[in-house]
Amino acid sequence: MYSSVVVCSSSNSIVEFLSLNQLDIEKNITMNTEPNFCDCLCSVLMSRRNKRKRKRMAEKLTDIELTGIILEETKPRTLGGDPSSVLLQEDDIETGRGTLRVAVQGDRSKAAIITYHDIGLNHVTNFQGFFSYGDMQPILRHFCVYHINAPGQHDGALPLMQRQEIGDPKAPVNFTIVEVDASNGCATTTLAATASLDNISNQETGDTVGLTPQLNMNTEPHDDPAMPLVKGADKRYHFPSMDELSEMILPVLQFYGIKHFIGFGMGAGANILTRFALNHPEKVDALALVNCTASVSGWTEWGWQKLNTWYLKSGSMTGFTEDYLLWHWFGQKTVDQNYDLVRMYRDTMKHINPHNLALFIESYTKRTALAVHRDLPKLGVKSTPGKNTGARALDCDVLLMAGDNSPHLDAMVDMNSRIDPSKTSWMKISDCGGMPLEEAPEKVCDAFRLFLQGLGYVPFMSQTKIMESRSAASRASLLGAGGGGRGSITGTTHQTPVVQEQEAEC
Repeated sequence: MYSSVVVCSSSNSIVEFLSLNQLDIEKNITMNTEPNFCDCLCSVLMSRRNKRKRKRMAEKLTDIELTGIILEETKPRTLGGDPSSVLLQEDDIETGRGTLRVAVQGDRSKAAIITYHDIGLNHVTNFQGFFSYGDMQPILRHFCVYHINAPGQHDGALPLMQRQEIGDPKAPVNFTIVEVDASNGCATTTLAATASLDNISNQETGDTVGLTPQLNMNTEPHDDPAMPLVKGADKRYHFPSMDELSEMILPVLQFYGIKHFIGFGMGAGANILTRFALNHPEKVDALALVNCTASVSGWTEWGWQKLNTWYLKSGSMTGFTEDYLLWHWFGQKTVDQNYDLVRMYRDTMKHINPHNLALFIESYTKRTALAVHRDLPKLGVKSTPGKNTGARALDCDVLLMAGDNSPHLDAMVDMNSRIDPSKTSWMKISDCGGMPLEEAPEKVCDAFRLFLQGLGYVPFMSQTKIMESRSAASRASLLGAGGGGRGSITGTTHQTPVVQEQEAEC
């Protein structure tokens, strides 16, 4: 020990010095080029004091943080939420090719927006969350949204093979007859009737009409558009093609009395709405399309979808099919990074009827190319003979949207090259995968609002009003008054309407 301890005049310092470890003192002395025992001693004492002070402060901060934290269990993301946020009415509409379930959201006296979903989805999983988003509410005050579900794709749907079969020739059976104009394929008359195999009784006039041989339950379904189509007269169900699915929109327009509408589709639904716009341009004001494919399916897509339909027709949703659908909806980057969103959609697959989905996928895989081209002769461009045979141009304004990480980005670029640029708005959304409606709803909402304003709708709605509505919703959520999540549904009524005889404007 060093004998210089007497230089410390303070008794406290002496006590603290005596408590020091000799190794610490020697370490500090050797670190100085000119050893000064007093300076070394003071530095060691200050270092010990600072250590104790920092330790006491850390203990106090830890106590404060622990008393101010309330642990809550994290709730998984869902499509449901506040039961008072959305009010939908669901109707089953019988057509010549099957039953369509349509969910109506909003006041039917307003302008119409018709949506059509992608494969593996329905109106709940594809559009309900987006149209229930807070920024969309000021826009929806001016519109009524009609969500169309493809045959057998809604939640809880029974297998399409297990449809009602007619056994007793005298047993009454409900029929819906849709007559089609042979010249243009438009539905002109829709009849609701109660019939047996011996006769059909019109519910409106009471007249009785005998069944023709073509309507016998043992005959194959016909493809002649001039002949009436009777739903339920065949044991087997033949899922419609993409062109037939587009024509099934006509009875929906007739039932609700819609003269024209704005289409909003994604994937397969975007392809269907585009086909309808090509065949009936007078009924479509505009189209908003997400991940729309204009070409036929390639060999890679055909191979994957062939395996998917084979697995789905076995009656089960396999991991192989789940992984493919997630890639088809979001792209690989979103699947790898957005675990919460992917887990939610993986859970929704449990409500899909595998057999019905296989039929829808099979129809989408067998699609024909959209006969739409930009370089038409009437536009002043000399075309190659046979290149534009049967090609048409879209007469309505089109908004094309895709995420920059979407697996369908190349298909959207090809779709954009086929449409007149003067009527097309192309938007590639940054930091987004294949489903911008869920990944970036605020960007899609702003683009859709500006697109509608360009068409003359909601001209007085500005971004300021959107921000005010967003702030009000946020305050209500914090106060516990508005709560809820996106995409909730309540007050749902299920009706099977009786379609009266009326003329459709085709």
